[in-house]
Amino acid sequence: MNHNDQGKSFLASVDHYFNKAAALTGHPPGLLEQIRTCNSLYSFKFPIRTETGYEVIQAWRAQHSHHKLPVKGGIRYSADANEEEVIALATLMTYKCAIVDVPFGGAKGAVKVNSKDYDVEQLQRITRRYTAELIKKNFIGPALDVPAPDYGTGSREMAWIADTYQAFHPEQIDALGCVTGKSVGQGGIRGRTEATGLGVFYGTREVCDSAETMLSLGMDRGIDGKTFVVQGLGNVGFHAAKFFTEGGAKLIGVSEYEGAIHKQDGIDLPALMAHRKETGSILNFPGAANLPRREDGLELECDILIPAALENQITDENAPRIRTKIIAEAANGPVTAAAEAILQQKNILIIPDVYINAGGVTVSYFEWLKNLSRVRFGRIEKRFEQAAYDRILSLVEKEIGRALSADERSLAARGADEADLVYSGLEETMITAFHQINEISKRSGVENLRTASFINAINKVAVSYMELGIFP
Repeated sequence: MNHNDQGKSFLASVDHYFNKAAALTGHPPGLLEQIRTCNSLYSFKFPIRTETGYEVIQAWRAQHSHHKLPVKGGIRYSADANEEEVIALATLMTYKCAIVDVPFGGAKGAVKVNSKDYDVEQLQRITRRYTAELIKKNFIGPALDVPAPDYGTGSREMAWIADTYQAFHPEQIDALGCVTGKSVGQGGIRGRTEATGLGVFYGTREVCDSAETMLSLGMDRGIDGKTFVVQGLGNVGFHAAKFFTEGGAKLIGVSEYEGAIHKQDGIDLPALMAHRKETGSILNFPGAANLPRREDGLELECDILIPAALENQITDENAPRIRTKIIAEAANGPVTAAAEAILQQKNILIIPDVYINAGGVTVSYFEWLKNLSRVRFGRIEKRFEQAAYDRILSLVEKEIGRALSADERSLAARGADEADLVYSGLEETMITAFHQINEISKRSGVENLRTASFINAINKVAVSYMELGIFP
């Protein structure tokens, strides 16, 4: 299958899930078609100068839905990027934002380059030129379209985008809100780096705390003691693994592009990361077995499988060999529609990407709010809260007849800083969204959490259009 076919397959999967859920909503066909269709696509090319001459770069920005503005979605740098993939990812962003009640439409961007093939100066030229092209067409801005990092990009590229936008719009006081995923020093927010991985943990933990769900899978409640495997140790996979192990789960397998390893009695994540930094590979990690193929990591027997790499990783070819109870889709579209049908027959619960990896866009929303307000979260209320807690503790001391230690008082009286508030807001978002999806699942008689998630998203987007009076 060529890369363009993969993009079409991905988009077809997204449309398949949409159509499956849409048939259960009762909304009129015209409204459903408006929700499904990509509103705007900007496909363009631009030249950059290299040591060997000029090279023409292909790029895209898709805005799937304008039911709410701005639209929101990452920018990926990938030699495998294609138009259909960009549209599919933008479409997922619309549904994802609706599910977690983030007031954005969905968008996505891509530049068809392998970032490893360019030096820092060339990447900066590519990023700034891409941004300038978006500015010319009004495809970026705090009130229009707010990009973020994705595969192959990070806070460095986001800083270049923000700086370029500010150079074009020095009069905009909220110009930093044109992009999220920036470093804290460039207007970013504490907690954004780990947000998607942490959201995967919060959402999966909530699923595992559901007695009814766990009973249907023949598992005990709670995440403590459960075994898990991660595919992809990038930002999302690493942080998901970190929070899972801190929550009491046991990491027994890791798959990366260079191969896969297995250690049934548990892999020490910090030691593995140190080993990879030293050797350039996860292979030959002390005490762990190297697996013959990197794909074998997906087929390890475990309680929870976390595919955190790219789309189309679990297909109808390898789905029969998957031996897990729960798949938490930390990546976008890691399970194909054909594979999902097989996994359902095996009673494997899929926690869908459209919900479980929404932590990134949730905290991006918090960053955008911070940029619009131009004040750090916690700055105004932290000391007031701390003083109030101190007064309460003084009353408690009188009541119990003893003074609290300095450590006890410091722990109990601490006001919330920015990271505390971000973590709290993300946890609330993921918990609330799961219970909304679970309620729809029960009410509609739909056991598939993906279908329930899409029903939830479609209903919310439909309400926006109906309230605008566009559809009766």
